[in-house]
Amino acid sequence: MKPIAIWSLAATLSLLQGCAATRSGAERELGVKAEANYATVNVFYATDRKSTQSGDIRLRFGGERGELKYGTAKVSIPRNHKMGALEAPSVWKFQFRADPEKHVVLLDVETLDASKYFQAVATQIKRSTTKSAFVFVHGYNVTFEDAARRTAQISYDLGFDGVPVFYSWPSQGDVAKYTFDESNIAWSTANLERFLGEFAENSDADKIYLIGHSMGTRAMTQAYVSLLQSRPGLKKKFVEVILAAPDIDADVFKRDIAPAMLAGEGKITLYASSQDIALKASKTVHGYPRAGDAAAGIVVVNGVESIDATSMSTDFLNHSYFAGNRSIISDIFYIVHNGFRAQNRAGLEAVLTPRAAAVYWRFKK
Repeated sequence: MKPIAIWSLAATLSLLQGCAATRSGAERELGVKAEANYATVNVFYATDRKSTQSGDIRLRFGGERGELKYGTAKVSIPRNHKMGALEAPSVWKFQFRADPEKHVVLLDVETLDASKYFQAVATQIKRSTTKSAFVFVHGYNVTFEDAARRTAQISYDLGFDGVPVFYSWPSQGDVAKYTFDESNIAWSTANLERFLGEFAENSDADKIYLIGHSMGTRAMTQAYVSLLQSRPGLKKKFVEVILAAPDIDADVFKRDIAPAMLAGEGKITLYASSQDIALKASKTVHGYPRAGDAAAGIVVVNGVESIDATSMSTDFLNHSYFAGNRSIISDIFYIVHNGFRAQNRAGLEAVLTPRAAAVYWRFKK
């Protein structure tokens, strides 16, 4: 029997208005600065990239390994922003310079010592109504600048009332340096675990959402499992783990990672697609399917809500659909704002596996 969604189709169609209203409230409560034609979103970061000492804020942190650092970044969101878009200059439109009134632009980066950082986070948490935060861990081929831009876009599109945070590991930001990124994501795992522990203890957040993308899910899942094993008292802080296009060996995920993650108190949502070209390439490199690649069948684990997002497309590689597609942003909105599980989210429908022993979900067409 098909589960009945709590929210009606009309509620889904009105989500944009709801997000806009939530964004307006968040801007008032959390101090998102409103300019004439763009908003400025303040996001927090932690990074183990080495500082370049560059005067150009876009290049402040490069691809070399460094010590764990903390700070804030300011990012513009144009008032004509489209949900899911990461607006940038286009030579096809004769745009050769980033414009805050038209594009999502990194405007400023500030480094803070740990004490001031967590004090600032706690202050913003107290001003929010949800007492929540999300920590986004980006994937392969992503610069610090683009990680900041993506985090601000996600926060803005979700109308997020809490504190948006991103962890930026030393990805080379170069499509040809996949193996470099693999080495660095493994190296960053211990630093990420340390940061998550510090954040859970010092942020005053009651609810923490973890959002990992692509290769970033490797460090995030390992850090999460290790943290819960060493400090089980922090389990209640992490309410949801969202794995978007995870570039993890599917068999290893099912056998080792998922069971260990399910020992925590947080729910787990996994988005996968059979049209993800980047993960198809990863399968070629590694020899085995990835957890985010649904081409050979979506990963189904009891206790993990797997969502087939094959019908959702965004960029050329169909790899950034989790943040670049309106329907998926809407789905995450229900998770973050309402705590709805898949059976209660209007845009999804249940699919029985061939053996009818388990269920996964897909977006309605």
